[in-house]
Amino acid sequence: MEVEAATSERTLLSLLFQLPTEYPHCVPEISVSSEQLSRKQCQHIKQSLLEKASALEPEPMVHELLLWLQQNFTELTLNDQSLVEVQEEGGEEETWIALFLIDHMRSKTKYIKTIEKWSLELGLTGRLFLGKLILVLLQGARRSIKEYIHLQRTVKVDVDSSGKRCKEKMMRVLCETQVSDLKRISSFEIKAFLSLEELKREFEQVGLLTLYQEFVPTLP
Repeated sequence: MEVEAATSERTLLSLLFQLPTEYPHCVPEISVSSEQLSRKQCQHIKQSLLEKASALEPEPMVHELLLWLQQNFTELTLNDQSLVEVQEEGGEEETWIALFLIDHMRSKTKYIKTIEKWSLELGLTGRLFLGKLILVLLQGARRSIKEYIHLQRTVKVDVDSSGKRCKEKMMRVLCETQVSDLKRISSFEIKAFLSLEELKREFEQVGLLTLYQEFVPTLP
């Protein structure tokens, strides 16, 4: 499709919608590419489309998403370009750590895939700990962590007791901070644990034992 920005320049976008079997009760998979936009701009458009799709009623939505993108394209690309310029002026971003507690996962497989997908797209590494507690540990640029939190709270990532898609309303941000002498976590991995002692060792392996000691033992 072609869209027109405020500069009167036309931008050619390639959009791919993959409709899962549960569609429209489940949002479509969306791919965005363009030779005229940066990869980050394409990712920003994609995330914005997914958020919009999650906010719509469970009815056929592709046409409505295309119309919405045409109407909001200028704002989406200008806002993203401003973010890139600020980042370039400020130099390399510091690395931050964030720790979240998720109350439960009803649609566990889909929920986990969504967390993995967001982490990859936002350039975040860390761990998803699954056991008596469900914890998400993220490491990366602060703006990416902020975007992850926004997605986690606004996109319908799970289902309620009736099977209807719902947003995550019970996530708790336990920690969001810059850590000195930080050990780099090289990837995002899923770790199952049977005891708090096992969980403690996982934190120790990534150099974050202090984080565990400060926030995890007091959790219910």
